Amino acid sequence: MRRRSLVTAAGLSVPASLVSLDTAFAAMPSPKQPPSDVPRQLRRAQALFDSGRLTRMPQVLEELLATAEAAAEDRTAAACAQVSHCYTLASHYLSKIAQYRLSGQAADRARTWAKLSGDPLAEGASARALSIVLRHRDQAQDATLVTRTALNRIEATGLPTPRLTAMYAQMLCTAAYTAARAGDRDDAHGLIAEAGRSARALPATPHGAATITPAAVGLYEVGVHWALHDAGAAVEAGQRLHPTQFRSPERRGRLHTDLARAWWQWGRPEQTAEALLSAAREARTEVLGRPSIRRIAVDLVRQHPQAPGVRDLSYLIGARSTARQM
Repeated sequence: MRRRSLVTAAGLSVPASLVSLDTAFAAMPSPKQPPSDVPRQLRRAQALFDSGRLTRMPQVLEELLATAEAAAEDRTAAACAQVSHCYTLASHYLSKIAQYRLSGQAADRARTWAKLSGDPLAEGASARALSIVLRHRDQAQDATLVTRTALNRIEATGLPTPRLTAMYAQMLCTAAYTAARAGDRDDAHGLIAEAGRSARALPATPHGAATITPAAVGLYEVGVHWALHDAGAAVEAGQRLHPTQFRSPERRGRLHTDLARAWWQWGRPEQTAEALLSAAREARTEVLGRPSIRRIAVDLVRQHPQAPGVRDLSYLIGARSTARQM
């Protein structure tokens, strides 16, 4: 197959190796590693995602998915849940770089494997991935249905373990953000408040398969206020957080980009530039690799070239910087 670059709607090229991942979704290649290697491969892929090293993700995911599917030939619950988590990670990566067609395929497969496993954690995680895709497709009603169904499924377990409690809080956050993007102010506020109450019982550091923490709920709150066009409330919520509360460069970068969105919505170019530069110091792909954030950076450079920090931002998003990072 002829290798080519795929291009996002924002005009940002993504790695040509993404084509092989697309092909793998149609016909999964034979695994190169034994089935027992799946946990190690999954940790490696997650580490790349968490550190913002997205360039290597397509090849790593292709190999991971091939190995995981081969390991699940006997359809045991644990093996099926493992495949689901692999596809969920693939969906999150593809959503981050705005490849929503492929992300939707990955999320659908994650849900299928999750249902085979009967694992509510896998079902919740895959539903969250799918709701993100649906939200970006402007299918807010479908996203809400998927999220609420998974939320009810998790709640029905009685939340006997910290992992289930964490997933429940995670799904509440997702539901709150989905409601906010749909303009449902009361529902969004109620859900994020409930997520905050649930998260109080959780440790301050991520636990198990769900990475939600009280600080992570606070980060979702920033997004909820931004989606409701309450820029001042979003900034206030973000300023109550600190990067040290997040373990990965990807999450720390996300804190800064969420603040940048809020500052930009508020019409504050200097603070927007500062937040974008802070995000890039944590993980450049949060600025260069996410089309919506890169668009803010481009607009900021064009509209406010003399604002403090904008010259540095202009260099950051220039051709040489982009090539070096992507």
